[in-house]
Amino acid sequence: RLEPLIFFSICITYTVALLGNFVIITLVWCDHSLHSPMYIFIANLSFLETLYTTTVIPKMLDNLMNQRKSITSQNCILQAYFYFSAGSTEFFLLAVMSFDRYIAICNPLRYTAIMNTPFCIKLLAASWMWGYFVVIPPTILLGRLQFCGPNAINHFFCDVDPLLRLACSDTRNIEIISFVSSALLLLGSLLVTGISYIFIIATVIRIPSAKGRQKAFSTCASHLIVVTLFYGSSIFIYVQPQKSHSLDLNKVASVLNTVITPLLNPFIYSLRNKKVKEALAHFIRKKISPLIHLKF
Repeated sequence: RLEPLIFFSICITYTVALLGNFVIITLVWCDHSLHSPMYIFIANLSFLETLYTTTVIPKMLDNLMNQRKSITSQNCILQAYFYFSAGSTEFFLLAVMSFDRYIAICNPLRYTAIMNTPFCIKLLAASWMWGYFVVIPPTILLGRLQFCGPNAINHFFCDVDPLLRLACSDTRNIEIISFVSSALLLLGSLLVTGISYIFIIATVIRIPSAKGRQKAFSTCASHLIVVTLFYGSSIFIYVQPQKSHSLDLNKVASVLNTVITPLLNPFIYSLRNKKVKEALAHFIRKKISPLIHLKF
């Protein structure tokens, strides 16, 4: 009975998230004032959020509108791979963004020399490469599992834990590899982010004026909010032994990751960032307003 309501709620949320992230990408692409490392990283994050949520939500919407909710085993493995690849890349990218903020606040005079275009491209390429590479070994092991039935996944997408509970072959190796890789990925990138913010906070505290401290901290406040949302839900889901998982709680946390966070990110960055708001107003005046005044 609730499926039509859930369908329209998720559909509207997904559409708004896509539009919001598309606006961020378009602004960074078109506005030369946003051609700096921080905004290039934000545009990459928006593109990642689009990939991340698109691997899950369209199939979920399809299942909500059909009595027979199914997915082939091959598509299930592919969905898991692209979902975790996009998520892994986002962890690397968030760590890179925290390093960017560390250089901007703690070494402002050397910022343009350190965060030059070739170095930023290398950081982005490394984030994407490692994000898609680190998921390959667990995915190969997942594809080799035997499933004897029942074949009903207790989730709204092909997450690792509910799939392992359906396997009739030995899952110890993939459980260990998944747990270790998740812990190293999440906690490793979080360590980089945490160390960066320790130095950032220490530097901000030493700024003599309250206005200067507020201005310095406002440059990384949006990033800190996104880090808290994404890392908090991901650590709750994945950095714990498989047998201690509560699938019902995991599904709630997964909704935060796959639906809510991609929706909030564009608004967090646009509403809290003066430069993005100015670029959006300029884009509307230059591109949208002339179209509105056309006479037919």
